[in-house]
Amino acid sequence: MSLHDPDLDRIFQALGDPTRRALLARLLEGPAPVTVLAGPTGMALPTVLRHLAVLEAAGLIASEKRGRTRLCAVQVGALAATEHWLNRQRAIWEGRTDRLEALALSLEAQDDAVRPDDRS
Repeated sequence: MSLHDPDLDRIFQALGDPTRRALLARLLEGPAPVTVLAGPTGMALPTVLRHLAVLEAAGLIASEKRGRTRLCAVQVGALAATEHWLNRQRAIWEGRTDRLEALALSLEAQDDAVRPDDRS
């Protein structure tokens, strides 16, 4: 297993910015023109285009020119790959916490066995 996945790095870097997360959330509702995406941000169009370029470079969205309009849409494959990675991490950490809990219970049982009962 590779410790460094450049595709995953780009995805998390893209998702690390709140503006890009907001743009992606809007696109999860359906494809939209760049001008519609830019409206709620209050940012200049070139700034929004730079954010969209980062999302596109990460494979999270795709855009196409239709006449004079650039339409953006989510690419669910990248989100699925990210979800797969997160699920693997969750499984690893759940296994670790289960082993830690088992160790704590075993130490507690040993401590109870060594200590005399003070309830008399």
